[in-house]
Amino acid sequence: MMFFWWALPALLVLLAIASGRANTTQAALLGLLAALPVAWLTGPSAVGAPVLGEALWRGVWIGAVIAPYILGGLLFWQVAARAPQVAATPAGPGTEDPLARRRLAFFACFLVGPFAESATGFGVGMLGTVVLLRPLGLAPRHLMVFALLSQSLIPWGAMSSGTILAAAYARLPPAVLGLYTLLPAVLLMGVWLWLFWATARAAGLPGTVGQRLEEAGWVAAGLGLLGLSTHFLGPETALLAAYGPLIVLRYLRDQRPDWRQARAAAARAAPYAALIGGLAVSRLAPGAREALGSLGRVAPFADLPAWSPLYHAGSWLVVGALLTALLRRQTAWLGQECRHAWRTGQHAVLAVFLFAMMAEVLTVSGISGAFAQSTLQAFGEKAILLAPPVSGLFGVLTNSGNPANSLFLPSHVTLALEAGLSVPLVAALQHASGTSLGLFSPVRMSIAAGLAGGRGQERQVYRGLLPYAAMALLVLLVFALFVISPGAASAVSAVTSRGI
Repeated sequence: MMFFWWALPALLVLLAIASGRANTTQAALLGLLAALPVAWLTGPSAVGAPVLGEALWRGVWIGAVIAPYILGGLLFWQVAARAPQVAATPAGPGTEDPLARRRLAFFACFLVGPFAESATGFGVGMLGTVVLLRPLGLAPRHLMVFALLSQSLIPWGAMSSGTILAAAYARLPPAVLGLYTLLPAVLLMGVWLWLFWATARAAGLPGTVGQRLEEAGWVAAGLGLLGLSTHFLGPETALLAAYGPLIVLRYLRDQRPDWRQARAAAARAAPYAALIGGLAVSRLAPGAREALGSLGRVAPFADLPAWSPLYHAGSWLVVGALLTALLRRQTAWLGQECRHAWRTGQHAVLAVFLFAMMAEVLTVSGISGAFAQSTLQAFGEKAILLAPPVSGLFGVLTNSGNPANSLFLPSHVTLALEAGLSVPLVAALQHASGTSLGLFSPVRMSIAAGLAGGRGQERQVYRGLLPYAAMALLVLLVFALFVISPGAASAVSAVTSRGI
């Protein structure tokens, strides 16, 4: 009976979202309100009001560190998108050329889409993909799948705010969790590429074996650069720094723009290039990281992320938005853009605060640890195999990995420590399960249908996606088996130490 009470907050969150009558913020509030009395009355560790108050404050602090990534990213993207308009379709070969059509589809799905999603999150990657592909005249059901493929690197979406939040739960440096999360992301990319090839063929965009190998090569190059940039820059701007140069190279190769077109494209890309360059210098220049990180640094908790206003990427995003608006003489729009950024991101921000507070309450009361010990006693280290289906289900229902991470990641970390498993590997499995399977979320499907003009075709698209969802789950289960295998931690550590 005690385990029922301990599971009650998670069950209430799941039921509230599954009912369709509550959004993520409301479900998170319900879970927090349930977690407080459960922790007070039934927690294995005796907690009183002061301890619970400190746990809530810790959650507030985590939310305060994460929120600028979300709101700053939205504001920066909106301001930067107000560049002088050019033709909606890229310059270069016409849309009747089969090779050009195929290349544009890949460019939109695996380069531009993830880049846009990394800058802001909230499905902006889908919007960018659909805008590029709409001139091809594709059937809505195919365009919907292409839009969803822009979400293939969700752990790096919204300036990796979810990864940074998960790292706080796991008490790991964000760069470490980002690197380890790249392992399942690489495996899953095989599923996403297969889905792209099948959809492209069905949409009348066939490709030769050579073209598929070339596409796989571009994806491999992107993932390799993503690993390097995550290691050296941190996960916040890793995907922007990795994919930005690839987008430029691919654009120049595929479109062969004239001087006017290249100049217009450069003007639109200038804010992103300046932001990425500035962040790279702040993290790689000798002494810059220490100097910027120490000025105004606030760290109320030694085991949680600190706030350094001159180093935090969220601050750079806000300042970048202000400077872009100033240089383009568009400051009159700033108020409107700030309000729009808040309207778009408010539920995500509030949910981060609420789920972070709930996670800290469940941790300080000993409930997370007790769950881990109980599952370890019942299933042994094989309890880790529950992460992909359970966290994946939460990711699909909530359209986010944050709820699953807040509910399960602390207990999985405890389980890893008890079982002698690698904490970064276990955390990466949990994080990838909750985020990557969110690609199949009904929320994302609804957005894709709205953008592609495919309202009413969601079930048809889901039927086509079902085998790929099963393959993605299978890939994560195989990765989970690797995580609990002897020597997994040392093998990964050896590879990363040699590769970087």
